[in-house]
Amino acid sequence: MSSGSIKNINIVLLGAPGAGKGTQAEILVNEYGLLHVSTGDMLRSAIKEGTETGLKAREYMDRGELVPDEVVCSLVMDRMSREDAEGGVILDGFPRTRNQAEVLDASLKAEERKLDKVLYVAVSDDVVIERLSGRRVCPNNCKVYHVTNMPPEKEGVCDVCGEKLLLREDDKPETVKNRLEVYKKSTRDLVDYYRDKGLLAEVNGDLEARKLFEEIDALFRAEGFIDDDTQ
Repeated sequence: MSSGSIKNINIVLLGAPGAGKGTQAEILVNEYGLLHVSTGDMLRSAIKEGTETGLKAREYMDRGELVPDEVVCSLVMDRMSREDAEGGVILDGFPRTRNQAEVLDASLKAEERKLDKVLYVAVSDDVVIERLSGRRVCPNNCKVYHVTNMPPEKEGVCDVCGEKLLLREDDKPETVKNRLEVYKKSTRDLVDYYRDKGLLAEVNGDLEARKLFEEIDALFRAEGFIDDDTQ
């Protein structure tokens, strides 16, 4: 789809569980060469590498405490300063709260950097429930299937090992509804914060993945983030 090169931009990707953020991040990486920075992956990597900030984060985690926003933000800034982040970054999983957003803004400003856009993948509850409650997981290798979108060759069993597939507790419809309510309450201030700053762009997460990417691509072009190779 994309026939152009993207400028160095920093993007935050927001969306409820089941909104399709992971799929869109993968497409954006493949199409534009952006670096996908997942907070969870980043924390695990920093701890494994034994970096100063990673060791500090581990102290809190070993005590069963939440890692302070400033420590997580420091990890994010460290990651964004590496060579492979020069083409642009997608932040996924951070910030999660208004306070984290304010800490991130201050850290970026101190380095004369900024966020360029916050993509909010808005999705209806019914679509999320259908997507998540249809997921099935192999207990042996954690391979994920979907009863309609990505079914196994033989119903109910893993293609790789033949083990019976499971519906995870947090993917059951009643649990998904609760997860959605928690997400909405916890991110309302964050969405309003970025909307007030003029950074928020809402895209339709109900769309099929490729159609959603086309909407994002059109948005990026309208914002002037993409240099069209044909010009």
